[in-house]
Amino acid sequence: MSEIFDLKDANLKSIKKLQQKSLEVFLYFKNFCEEHNLLFYFCGGCCIGAIRHKGFIPWDDDIDVFMPRDDYEKFQILWEKYGDKEKYYYCKTSRDINYHHTASTFKDLNTTFINRHSRNEDIIHGLGIDIIPIDGYPNSKVKRINQVFFSIIYSLFNAQRLPDNQGKAIRWLSKIILSLIRSKELRYRTWSYAEKQMSQYSIEDCDYITELVTGLRYMKLKYPKEIFEEATYKEFEGYQLPIPKGYEIYLKMAFGDYMQLPPEEDRVPKHDTVYINLNESYKKFKGIYYCVDEKDVKKDEQ
Repeated sequence: MSEIFDLKDANLKSIKKLQQKSLEVFLYFKNFCEEHNLLFYFCGGCCIGAIRHKGFIPWDDDIDVFMPRDDYEKFQILWEKYGDKEKYYYCKTSRDINYHHTASTFKDLNTTFINRHSRNEDIIHGLGIDIIPIDGYPNSKVKRINQVFFSIIYSLFNAQRLPDNQGKAIRWLSKIILSLIRSKELRYRTWSYAEKQMSQYSIEDCDYITELVTGLRYMKLKYPKEIFEEATYKEFEGYQLPIPKGYEIYLKMAFGDYMQLPPEEDRVPKHDTVYINLNESYKKFKGIYYCVDEKDVKKDEQ
């Protein structure tokens, strides 16, 4: 049985099995997108991995992809019509379901990947890949300020959990705001409105592109639009897989010297997990590893 509890304690062999299963999910996603002419490419760790390792970074624990906003929204519509929903599921926070994740995910229904921040949620806990929208960066300074403001509001009320790795001050402020607005319906209306406001600037009408759902650090970045106009293909785990055409500019802006390995203490998986099983559906573990006790509330859950 391929199972893991805390990813931070997992050995590289176990992480490799997780990567191989994630790649299987990605390849189905890739084929679906190509069939429907949707633009997408690796970002983050997998984009670095394609250039530096010709595959996964050894300690990387997931797959992230960028999609331009228009394709990102089309994907959900097309998946509802044509996707294999018996095996995979498109997951995005809605009025009724909260994944505590500001992007969307594409999950394998026959696996288990339970994040600690969602262990009390009765949601789909399968292994998945993250789908991250990229948006137009408005040329007007006033519009850009408006975009950043609503992006912050969206991130806070959509995720509905205290932000990690954003600093103590932001975490403290977020806790106060969430404590003042506890209504589930009001939180939904707030982030839903904010999402429309922040994503109203079409890439076609802008000279630059930005990330709006991946944290303040990346929200500040102003990428030249042409680097994301199309994909180029690089070797990744024996396959030719897509990364942005201007990957050198993207990676340098986002990560600095991306060819340099990080300090050894930082070469660890990033997810805080309760339980992972690559062979069994999450449904089998309800009441065991998730939704165990409604009174067992996370320290940072609001």
